Amino acid sequence: MFFRKNLSNGIRVVAEPMQGYRSFSICVWVLAGAIYENENERGISHFIEHMLFKGTESRSASVIASEMDSIGGNLNAFTAKECTCFYAKVLDDNMEEAIDLLSDIVYNSKFDAEDIKREHKVVCEEILMVEDNPEDLVHDGVVELLYRGDPLEREILGTQKSVCSFDKDKIKDYMARQYIAENMVISCAGNFDVEKLMTLLEKYFSKNNGGVASEKIISKLTPGRAFKSTYKDIEQAHICIGLPGYASDDDRKYALVLLNGILGGGMSSRLFQKIREERGLAYSVYSYPSGYRTTGYFALYAGTTESQSVQVTQLMLDELKNIKSNGIGKDEFLRSKQQLRGNYLLSRESTSSRANSIGKSELSTEKIYTEEEIISKIESITIDDVEKIIPQIIDFDNMSLMFVGKKSDKVAELKKMILG
Repeated sequence: MFFRKNLSNGIRVVAEPMQGYRSFSICVWVLAGAIYENENERGISHFIEHMLFKGTESRSASVIASEMDSIGGNLNAFTAKECTCFYAKVLDDNMEEAIDLLSDIVYNSKFDAEDIKREHKVVCEEILMVEDNPEDLVHDGVVELLYRGDPLEREILGTQKSVCSFDKDKIKDYMARQYIAENMVISCAGNFDVEKLMTLLEKYFSKNNGGVASEKIISKLTPGRAFKSTYKDIEQAHICIGLPGYASDDDRKYALVLLNGILGGGMSSRLFQKIREERGLAYSVYSYPSGYRTTGYFALYAGTTESQSVQVTQLMLDELKNIKSNGIGKDEFLRSKQQLRGNYLLSRESTSSRANSIGKSELSTEKIYTEEEIISKIESITIDDVEKIIPQIIDFDNMSLMFVGKKSDKVAELKKMILG
């Protein structure tokens, strides 16, 4: 059973003791992501994530790495549209070492001028790497189409121009605004004593970093259809169709996950069987839901040859039309329901997965459900619940398509399929 407490400076703590495990996982969440950046700060949340590993007043970058390696632990971070997360997983004996190290990089990083200049180059290389990865481009692109004009449209990495403008003053200004107690959550899971954990968190994270909490941004899908193509001299055509979805705290997301399992969420799904297994038109074809704090979307992806891109896209659209017109079958519903239940219970076997889940839920929705509550939600889903959301999800009037591949006459056909 998880618990919630606040540190003396207001940082929220959510944690779940998991007896019988030998690991301890901790995540430090901050409301610092692309949606909170000003125009001249594009990519700064991600840049700061990099910089916090470059050295503190008491630890160099190499010491940070060697300290974690010496105890066999894992230390890393990621930046998303709505948040940044720093996390560690260690043996339960090394709980204090992990907490100490994470607090040091969050509170005491130096932001040396030479380190900043070097990291300009590193992040610019990362931007180029993404631009060279068509699958990354197509997924990022469909989000930009679905949220055109909304803060969620912004790229996480920023641009080479914006990244190279970052200096210590810009970093400090942004952190003073975002890296404050009211914007932070610490989530933990694993083998620990509750009293000892809270004592250590108070010791290392109670630094007074007050300020005004960030105003919650209300993002929403942009109405209408949209199409975009990015041309790359590559062998495959990458196609991503975007449709409406649900916010992370919307209980209809469970029905959507079931629908996803039927449509493209596994090897037994309709898209995988019909496009890959029966016709051999694609190696990779799948669908997935994605939820943010106030909105969400549902996407279908396929990678195929340029000559087959129209045919594959048509098959994806046909399957969407089929589900919208004829609904779903009882057998595939029950199979997807069992898949969802199994996937959830298997995720419970990992302390890092659990720390991630409860932390993200607390940060974005301030709601955390117990295992029993989630299993109950899954078990209570009916076939009618899934069919009720189908018209809301498969909404062809609010559909986007992103294409990445060679320039050809097939692109014009794809555009016509979406925009008419």
